[in-house]
Amino acid sequence: MDTPEQPQIYLITPPTITLSTFPEQLGRVLDSSDIACIRLALAGSDEDTIARAADACREVAHARDVAIVISNHVLLAQRLGLDGVHLDDGARSVRAARKELGADAIVGSFCAASSHDGMTAGENGADYVAFGPVGTSALGDGTIAEKDLFQWWSEMIEVPVVAEGGLTPDLIRALSPHTDFFGIGDEIWSQDDPVAALKALTDAM
Repeated sequence: MDTPEQPQIYLITPPTITLSTFPEQLGRVLDSSDIACIRLALAGSDEDTIARAADACREVAHARDVAIVISNHVLLAQRLGLDGVHLDDGARSVRAARKELGADAIVGSFCAASSHDGMTAGENGADYVAFGPVGTSALGDGTIAEKDLFQWWSEMIEVPVVAEGGLTPDLIRALSPHTDFFGIGDEIWSQDDPVAALKALTDAM
């Protein structure tokens, strides 16, 4: 029996970042571990603030050959020279985003715990589908993306899958055989030393 390849890390930025310190912190995390992709998950709708943050993070990412996508802002992804977009509305915007950004862009879709949305997103051209939260979280309506969903998906569906939200070392151990990526964000940024926090999680793989 083949051992599946180890899942890769998909890094998610905090909703607000301090431009004077975060790019350096991001660089340290990227240098400490093999990161497949970064998602700019910035809160708010102030275009200027988002653009400045995106520019700073893009420089750090591209200097290390790491792809960087932005949550939901399809037009900004193009304008700011990012690698694509991560959509939070299941399968609804995938087709439009793909049309807007072209075949080479990364288009990902967050589908909560809905395999149906995930399959539709894949059919509509998503490069990956994210399910979550996998751990208990006060956010959302309390629905959890269970291990069974990842198990079924990894056996039946070709589209790469991301497990995210409320990750712990135990959950990472349980889900490693069934997911392609772990979306890691608040789990490390809320700690004093993000590099050490990330190592504790990746060691569980």
